[in-house]
Amino acid sequence: MVEYNRRMLLKGNEAAVYGALLAGCDCFFGYPITPASEVAHAAAELFPRLNRTFIQAESEIAAINMVIGAAAAGRRAMTGSSGLGISLKQEGVSYLAAYEMPALIIDITRGGPGLGNIGPEQADYFQLVKGGGHGSYHCLVFTPNSVQEMCDLTVLAMHKAEEYRMPAYVMADGVIGQMMESVLLPEPVTYTYDPEWKMGRYVNGEANIITSIYMEYADLEALNQRLQAKYREIEAKEQRAEEYLLDDAEIVIAAYGICSRVAKGAISLLRAAGIRAGLIRPQMVYPFPSASFEKALNSGRVKAFVSLEMSAGQMIEDVKLATQCRVPVYLYNRMGGNVPSCSEVSEAVGRIWKEMEK
Repeated sequence: MVEYNRRMLLKGNEAAVYGALLAGCDCFFGYPITPASEVAHAAAELFPRLNRTFIQAESEIAAINMVIGAAAAGRRAMTGSSGLGISLKQEGVSYLAAYEMPALIIDITRGGPGLGNIGPEQADYFQLVKGGGHGSYHCLVFTPNSVQEMCDLTVLAMHKAEEYRMPAYVMADGVIGQMMESVLLPEPVTYTYDPEWKMGRYVNGEANIITSIYMEYADLEALNQRLQAKYREIEAKEQRAEEYLLDDAEIVIAAYGICSRVAKGAISLLRAAGIRAGLIRPQMVYPFPSASFEKALNSGRVKAFVSLEMSAGQMIEDVKLATQCRVPVYLYNRMGGNVPSCSEVSEAVGRIWKEMEK
């Protein structure tokens, strides 16, 4: 059985499965893909040992539809994949959003587009944060930067998915998924999960029906208005970010995942060179932590932001929206599976600072 309040040496992928189990997840449906394969491997080992359901589906499309069926039956369900596997799941995610059903999805991001490679990237941001399927919907998106957070934020993701009745992603680049660190396992969730909206329940004598088809335009508009009201509530209540050395920062790096760990090393180098740099690390990118950026701007000291990403520049759009372009926003990025080093980030930010001083 899974033990808690003890330390274990785990990969990030494994820690996410432990977190899901301790959060009460009882169904895993998935299909292995590098660099996320250990998610399926750990689930295959642990779920049956706890008398919970593990099924290796015949495809990613089958897996997300199994999640839909299990969630409709009132089960805590999850899946996991990477890159193109997540792309294949997007139709099902759109259905989950329309059904207002909770589900947990682990995305260990890899290089793209297309088949790309198995190196780490962060270029799944658009399809997770902006909605990869059709329709005006959002998913909760958690962004851990350590193996401990792979466990802890997975627990939180499952809880928030149920609270708001919507899909939740844990999005980690391939480095965080593959690295090994010590993890303190939390206590398990013990409450009974038996949602009143599940299939098979009768409410006021009427059997629950879960559907996403609304032939009357006004009915579909009403669903969308309800969803948008929920998203505004989430944006107001659920922003999460780490603020690092912001009190006197004049240039602020925005980064998540492995890039945020690199950024802290770069900030040490920058401060040693006399440049007061700080960091805003989103722990969720939907909702985006705009309040942290507003706080930094209101200090009156911040002269620029740098979005540090392993993509062509995707999060930078939300950084610009959060800052309302009140100060310049720059991009420093790597792609193709390349991870930026502390020295190259510090040199890039240093160049930006010198250009601004001219």
